[in-house]
Amino acid sequence: MHQLSIYRKRFLPDETTHLKDDIILLSEDNLIITKWFPLRPKKNMAGGISAYYMNQGVKVSKVYDKEQKLLYWYCDIIQSKPGPHAHSIIFEDLLIDVIIYENGFVKVMDLDELAEALELQLISQEDVKKALRILAHLLNIIYEGRFDELKAPINKAETNYYLQSY
Repeated sequence: MHQLSIYRKRFLPDETTHLKDDIILLSEDNLIITKWFPLRPKKNMAGGISAYYMNQGVKVSKVYDKEQKLLYWYCDIIQSKPGPHAHSIIFEDLLIDVIIYENGFVKVMDLDELAEALELQLISQEDVKKALRILAHLLNIIYEGRFDELKAPINKAETNYYLQSY
């Protein structure tokens, strides 16, 4: 069996990064779960576990501080495309992010970046419309109290990973 390779494409800045150090905990048809550490050191973020929900266009990340305590849940609006070689996939970051804090506060971020990328013609109008529709779907899940459905596979993979690590 070949190991899956994951890439992240960003529009601002325009770059594609091979996430070669991410540990793939689960890979199914429409769900990939990874454990990762920041590409660039961050002051209080130590890493996390992410679930790529490819059929929903969302990457949900459980982000930890240096003491392995939950900082927040971070959601990227994404789309997946075939990667540069067999057994690879590119996740395009469609710029909009949603942070969900433990107290329930929800923060939508980077709509200005989406507008800038559109003005600079770095992203198509079709991709902008797709991103906004995915955002609306994600916010409906959150506001209807169903976000636990997206958290559950991450928590399960995290438990299984830590049980297997010893």
